[in-house]
This record gives sequence, structure tokens and C-alpha cells, in this order.
Amino acid sequence: MKANIFLFDNFETLDVFGPVEVLGYVPDCQLQFVSCKGGIINSSQEVPVMTKKLDAENVSGLFFIPGGQGIRTLINDSETIALLKKAVQKAQYCLTVCTGSLALAKTGLLDGRKATSNKRAFEWVLSQKLPVLWERSARWTNDGEFYTSSGVSAGIDMTLGFTEDHFSRKIATDIAIRMEYMWNDDKTNDPFAACTTADL
Repeated sequence: MKANIFLFDNFETLDVFGPVEVLGYVPDCQLQFVSCKGGIINSSQEVPVMTKKLDAENVSGLFFIPGGQGIRTLINDSETIALLKKAVQKAQYCLTVCTGSLALAKTGLLDGRKATSNKRAFEWVLSQKLPVLWERSARWTNDGEFYTSSGVSAGIDMTLGFTEDHFSRKIATDIAIRMEYMWNDDKTNDPFAACTTADL
């Protein structure tokens, strides 16, 4: 399976590299970092990552969208949203972390679907008034091919959940042990649901 990790300037570092750590242990998973134009993309913490130019027509496998401060600009870029829509439609699965779910929602592909997002940005997400079934209390959600998680570290739990669903429970738990990570494997157990300060 190819995992296409979509990056944009000012993405949240752990949104990406927590799930990437998981996916890197999934058997036969090939990681590829992509962006709209290719080249070096910097995270909010100024971590530079070399990317390939996204070829939306030839996407396969998994497409991954993180969150971060850069989402606030990205969601108003119609060309980027159109490119994401094409890429997600070509992918077999789409995973988002944090406010990455809002970028996916802007494509229209989440209309009528369950999704969640970073609880500290939840009111801002709701203010976009998109026809998504937003779940405030959820560590992560899945609705068909779409997986969305709450903020930052929740992406690790979601990606382990995705691994369990599409590979096996044993593979997911083995990865968590290898990472020395205490996996919250109950997607309804959201200890941060009450954190609603819209400052992300």
C-alpha cells in the first residue's frame, strides 16, 4: 500500500510524524511525502521536509491530510481544495488529523459523513457551516473510507485503529508496543472533548 502524506507550510509536526511512525511499521506500506508544488515544506515547528509534487491523477492507496496553522490559509485556496478532491477520490482511504478534516470537508466529500477535529478548534470548524456530521466527543471517527481524528497525538490512535481495521489487531498492538506507546484504542474515549478554546 502506498501512503501519500500531503504537506503544506505550517503543518503540525506531530500530526504527521506520529501516524508516519505507525505506517512505517505496516507491512509493505510505502511512504511518500507530497505537496502542491513539491520541494521543501516547513512545519509550524520549522521542521523541513522534502516532498514530491502531488500527481492527483495517479494517487493510490492511502491519502493523509494533517492539520496545523497552515489549514487556515489552505481552506480558502480553491485550487488546492480541487487538487485534494481529485487525490482523495483516487485513493482507497483518506485519513486526516486535527483540522485536516476541515480541508477534507471543504472538498464536499465529507458531506453527510461523520467526522471530528481538534477540540480546541472545534467552534471554528463548526463556524464554516459545512454539511458534515461533526462529532465533538470522539478521539477519532471512521465512516467508510474516511478516518478523522481529534488533535495532534490523536492521529496516532486513529492510525493504529486504521491498522487494526485493515490489517489486524495483532499488527496494530505489535506496532504500539514497538513504539512504547499506550494506545487509546477506544475511539469514543475522548478526554479532551471539553477543550474548546478556538485558538488553533
